[in-house]
Amino acid sequence: MFQPDLLKGRAIFLTGGGTGLGRSMALHFAKLGARLFLIGRREEPLKKTCEEIHRDGGAAAYTACDVRDYDAVETAMTTAENHWGEIDTLVNNAAGNFMARTETLSPNAFQAVVSIVLNGTFHCTQAFARRRIAKKLGGNVLNISTTYAAANCGSGYVVPSACAKAGVLAMTASLAVEWAKYHIRVNAIAPGPFPTEGAWSRLMPSQQFEEYALNKHPMKRFGKHDELTNLAAFLISDMAEYINGECVVIDGGQWLRGAGEFNDLAMIPDAAWEQLEAARPKK
Repeated sequence: MFQPDLLKGRAIFLTGGGTGLGRSMALHFAKLGARLFLIGRREEPLKKTCEEIHRDGGAAAYTACDVRDYDAVETAMTTAENHWGEIDTLVNNAAGNFMARTETLSPNAFQAVVSIVLNGTFHCTQAFARRRIAKKLGGNVLNISTTYAAANCGSGYVVPSACAKAGVLAMTASLAVEWAKYHIRVNAIAPGPFPTEGAWSRLMPSQQFEEYALNKHPMKRFGKHDELTNLAAFLISDMAEYINGECVVIDGGQWLRGAGEFNDLAMIPDAAWEQLEAARPKK
């Protein structure tokens, strides 16, 4: 779809880049000529993703970092600059989510998700933008949201994520206006269901529910990673310079059929919820 040098000369700081959609975006951006700097809490996935990029002739580096810690983010951003020079693009992909009946959540469990998704996005965005503004350089910020934030409908059973992602969406729109004078664009993508390792299993409680979700989907299929990575590449590229403050939904029309991606979890009986919640690590 794109020329192989679409992102040549660009340096991208990508959070949660070791697994899932973050990994897929990192691989795709590298194939389009970008230099990647990946962060995440676990070093091993980051290392493997960078090694894969290197094998394909791309450029990537990483450091372990917890986006909940602003000082750690500042250190990671400085490390990225020391490695690649100016970082011109930030992709806020790091997230946390799990299913739960909200009445069973502890305050720590709620805060765990909000700290990663909302606070972490703010930490990285501020660390990035302060540098670009001080140097009178423009830039791009791309946030990964959700359909239940973009559609302004929320979703049962993932309330911490719904609250945090709604905050990210408000941040996207607010900063797009505030920082446009600095030539910093801020946009978002709201993915629907995209199967990934790890997160997908936490959000699909059973094979039966996955089949139900698939059959209910208007297109009778889930998203493919290259569909999202192509959209992300376009939004951070020079082809999209006049797109600012936008959130693009990519879900095959799922949310149009029924608000709240996980609302149908209401059909799960209490006994099944108790088993799921017993297996979840306590926060």
